[in-house]
Formats: sequence, C-alpha cells, structure tokens
Amino acid sequence: MPGGLGAGSILIIALVALLIFGPKKLPELGKAAGNTLREFKNATKGLADEDDDKKKNENQQNGQ
Repeated sequence: MPGGLGAGSILIIALVALLIFGPKKLPELGKAAGNTLREFKNATKGLADEDDDKKKNENQQNGQ
C-alpha cells in the first residue's frame, strides 16, 4: 500500500479513532472529511481550468 501502511496499521488506526471519538461521532467525522476533500478537489480543478484558459488566451494573442 502507498505510504507503507498495511492492513494491520489501518486496523489499529481505525480502532484508536473508534476509542477516541466513539461510534456515534465517527461517521460524522468521515462525512466531514469527505466533504472537505471534495471541496479541495473542486477548488484545485477550478484553478487548473483558470490556468488553462489563461494559457489559451495568451497563445491566441501571440498568434495574432
């Protein structure tokens, strides 16, 4: 697995998280983390699209 995390390590991390946050809070934390990652992905995609548009406009201006 990437980062050198095996199945055993992931299981230990999950158990520690369960002990710290409890079974009721853990799904909420997972949902919040997923929303955060989705927003980050959308923001980086938006920045990449803006960069592509800027390069396209520069190329059109240089071609004229």
